[in-house]
Amino acid sequence: MKSLTPSLISLLLLLAPAFAQTPEPTQQKAILVKPNIIRAVPLLDPESIPLAKPLESDAALKGKPLGADAVRLQIFLDQQNFGPGVIDGKPGLFTEHAVMSWNEVHGHALHDWTTVQTAARQSVSQHLITVTVPNLTAKWVNPKLSNDRIAQSKTKRLSYRSVGELMAERYHTDVDFLIELNGAKKIYALKEGNELFVPNVRPFEIEKISGIQHPREETKAQRHVVVDTKRNQMRIYEAAPVALIVAEDDAAVAAKPTANRSLIASFPITPGKPQFIHYGMWEMRTCVEFPSWRFDKSLLETGKRSKDPSKVYDLPSGPNSPVGVIWCGLSKSGIGLHGTADPETIGRAQSAGCIRLANWDAIRLPTLIRPGSSVEIR
Repeated sequence: MKSLTPSLISLLLLLAPAFAQTPEPTQQKAILVKPNIIRAVPLLDPESIPLAKPLESDAALKGKPLGADAVRLQIFLDQQNFGPGVIDGKPGLFTEHAVMSWNEVHGHALHDWTTVQTAARQSVSQHLITVTVPNLTAKWVNPKLSNDRIAQSKTKRLSYRSVGELMAERYHTDVDFLIELNGAKKIYALKEGNELFVPNVRPFEIEKISGIQHPREETKAQRHVVVDTKRNQMRIYEAAPVALIVAEDDAAVAAKPTANRSLIASFPITPGKPQFIHYGMWEMRTCVEFPSWRFDKSLLETGKRSKDPSKVYDLPSGPNSPVGVIWCGLSKSGIGLHGTADPETIGRAQSAGCIRLANWDAIRLPTLIRPGSSVEIR
């Protein structure tokens, strides 16, 4: 390597101040834009929100959609009255049962996911939307609502415990999924007027439930309900064909699928404890919104009513009532189809003998069945 000449050294010394004044290129850090930043400007494009995916190694998920496509499919099924359970982008057994119901109605192979996914993409162009927390919190949110039944019996209403809970149920999901979409900081501090991302589903509007008792309506009264306690699914048919007495053979139906237009809806349910389930054919007798409920610990634990009136408490109505927002009583005393305070436990936690649905599913029952409908619990 050649050494520098004196003249070149002099030239470099003259230019040194100029080099010293030239700023070095700024090293910009990568900024991860997260949806949990609370701000007044419009929210991010929903398509840019990365959704958590179920474990790829789970064999049960093979062939099932993930991410935005999974949310889109669950929304589609929900709006078709084939409830997939909580909309969370993680299709599990309830989504699978809903897909099978949809396929049965349309004459496709029961375990075909391709056709229903195509229909979902065509029907649901946007899987998430931006909504504003409505002016409902004063009436419908009570952060101080006790878990103690005695204390609850002294309150006016069994309201939601947080705005996050209200918004989750409103859009057929759970608080965990709202946190995934918007961030914990935002969801735990939600208040009226705040914007947030939610599934693009027709909302369950608690404020529009009037508390009426639905009368018999002849067309709907002729419909038949099958409560399948093994599949944890309720299925509603136009009528009660003799074939329903025989257990359904999924393999046989899958081999030669034919459209079953008599099936009009299906929803995930939680049946009663095995020792309290009342199998057989019953009739729906009542259908009342915002029912009060008598808490009887003895009845819940043993199936027998308490003889001590001091241990029985009348609880007010509300979305956090143990029977949810609607009660459809059967001809078997004390047994009914009803909502729940905990939609995320549908299919897991068991009731004392009744049939529980998520409130957003239960409130649809009077649009499908009415007093007089037959209910088969099997």
